[in-house]
Amino acid sequence: MRSLKQQILILLLGSLVLLAASFLVVLGLYMKDRAVAAAIIKVKADLATCEEIIDKTYPGAWSEQEGNLYKGQTKISLNNDLVDYLSSLTGDTVTVFLGDTRVATTIRGSNGERAIGTKVSDNIIQTVLKDGQTYVGEANVVGQWHQTGYVPLRAENGKIIGIFYVGISHAYEQEIITRSLITMAELGLVLTVLIALLTWFFLKKVIISPLHNIMLETRDVATGHLTEKVKISGAKEIGELEDAFNQMVEQIQSLTEEINRVTSNNPLHGTEVKQTFTPGYMPMPSLNLVGNIGEAELPKGLHQATLGQIVQFLQVNRRPLSAEEVAEGVKLTRVTVRRYLEFLEHSGALKSEQKYGTVGRPVKLFIPL
Repeated sequence: MRSLKQQILILLLGSLVLLAASFLVVLGLYMKDRAVAAAIIKVKADLATCEEIIDKTYPGAWSEQEGNLYKGQTKISLNNDLVDYLSSLTGDTVTVFLGDTRVATTIRGSNGERAIGTKVSDNIIQTVLKDGQTYVGEANVVGQWHQTGYVPLRAENGKIIGIFYVGISHAYEQEIITRSLITMAELGLVLTVLIALLTWFFLKKVIISPLHNIMLETRDVATGHLTEKVKISGAKEIGELEDAFNQMVEQIQSLTEEINRVTSNNPLHGTEVKQTFTPGYMPMPSLNLVGNIGEAELPKGLHQATLGQIVQFLQVNRRPLSAEEVAEGVKLTRVTVRRYLEFLEHSGALKSEQKYGTVGRPVKLFIPL
């Protein structure tokens, strides 16, 4: 069974991951819509810009001469320098059509060659060539989807003789969206980790640590060690649990005192034997002999079962240990464990030394002999 700490951690991380994933999905959909809207605006602006450049660079009307497209006196058919220049300015793909056929273009086919001689799609023919309207929107351009803009090219007499096109590849849009999402995901990951750490620190301070301390105090009571009242800061419910625990300890202490009073006044009981604990009591050459000590031989307040538990932990971890480390290992309070460690030290099974760190107070370490 998972501990409360593990369950809270799993719930916290799961919630944050779900929240981050939902945020990225919503952001991706939003960015896709915004990217399409931005692409349409760009296409319209690029159409106007390119038309203005062409008119100023090549004055005169559009015309068809001997099967070629002209602007004024300049031949536009196969004029790849023009479309390459406009493409470099705008970042778009650029094409000039004579009728429905490409005569100059930056679009390349699957063989890598310019798609000269290929046809425009049927819906563009209807909208632009026949109806004489500008088309802005998605279109299939030589097998790839683009966000496009098509405008009719009119001869001096008003007859539509061709089309001018600019387009933005969907692959380019997707690349921009992907890069943006990756950047947002990286920032989101950093924020998620930061929020998780702050939330975990808060939960540990307010809930987990107080519950852990009460658990240790409860285990002390369960093993026969009546402790003083616990003082734990935390949420309202933790405070109520603290009050209930302290009331329980008071009741147990009162009951124990009453039993001791009745027992001491019982003539059948005999004279009470009190154990006193003095330094050097019952010297032991090693921890292995501690198990031979009976309950009656221990100082008042110590119990054989708890002593055996601590000794077993020390035997498994034969290294210098602090009272706090031992308390964590045997799941008892540090105050209770220190009494047993000091008993073992005075009995000769342990020795102690002070360890000084770079900061804080020195730590007393207990070392098995």
